[in-house]
Amino acid sequence: MIHRAIYHAIGNTPIIGVPITSGKLYAKLEYLNPGGSVKDRSALYMIEYAEKHGQLKPGGTIIDASSGNQGIAMAMIGAAKGYTVIICVSEKISQEKLQTLRAYGAQVHIFPTTDSLDHPESYHAHAIKLHQQTPNSFMPNQYYNILNAQAHYKLLGPEIWQQTEGHITHLFAAAGTGGTISGAGRFLKEQNPNIRIIAIDSINSYRATNGHPKPYHIEGMGVDFISPVYDEAIIDEAILVSDQQALSILATLSHQHGLLVGPSSGAVCFAAMHYAQNHFCSKDIGIMIFGDSGRAYLTRNYYASDQQEDSLKLVKTENSESLTIR
Repeated sequence: MIHRAIYHAIGNTPIIGVPITSGKLYAKLEYLNPGGSVKDRSALYMIEYAEKHGQLKPGGTIIDASSGNQGIAMAMIGAAKGYTVIICVSEKISQEKLQTLRAYGAQVHIFPTTDSLDHPESYHAHAIKLHQQTPNSFMPNQYYNILNAQAHYKLLGPEIWQQTEGHITHLFAAAGTGGTISGAGRFLKEQNPNIRIIAIDSINSYRATNGHPKPYHIEGMGVDFISPVYDEAIIDEAILVSDQQALSILATLSHQHGLLVGPSSGAVCFAAMHYAQNHFCSKDIGIMIFGDSGRAYLTRNYYASDQQEDSLKLVKTENSESLTIR
């Protein structure tokens, strides 16, 4: 198929088997979207919704806060559609993501990491200020915009249902903003209410600690604020995963299965693998969302087997001393 623009190629990512348990676990390779992550879907949906409703006009500016992947998607689509793109990030962002944003021509503003998005000096608060100060600008506001979840209800959920021919029994996805798990999960529940929707959260997140978060390392997951995007009614259960557990499986996935995935996908796989071992029956089919690629984290040395132990030691040290909640 020939596409007229790069953003028309978003979606239709493959599902492949990952034979690491006796149960049937399959990975939905969302990192094969053109921008490199599942966030391509929500970014495109919010941009085109804004265009349709007059919120984003030709020559306009897109401004948002992002830990990386949503910003990259906005930068890619904005470049193809002719918009100026400004992305506010925290200093926690990986160098690969930062360089990718700039490679797409986005203006990047980096801010110190704060304890919450609501902090007046957070990268999210600065994005709001820039939006208010910039004429003809649009802020998707992925953290609080319910269109984030609606994108996955309209796009990702139906795709999974069709690709599995309705045989999916479990969906495993990392929960950060909550858009992916809530949107895709709602669509799948409407098709079959017996499908189990399982969110993967950081063991140190705001939600997991009942409002007393601790530092953690993994990007792209962790429910760290109350938002209408995350729909508790859709989630059957949340599995809490530590940094060490998420990182421990990355070398196995890349070396033994050819799957070079990001740390949040490692968390999803770790949780799904242990869940399947304990709960799956012979007819169960679990779909894991692999949200982004390990290419965005190569400088952190997560993937070389001889460096795996050192990586885990580094994360343990950073978790206890220097990292802050995103």
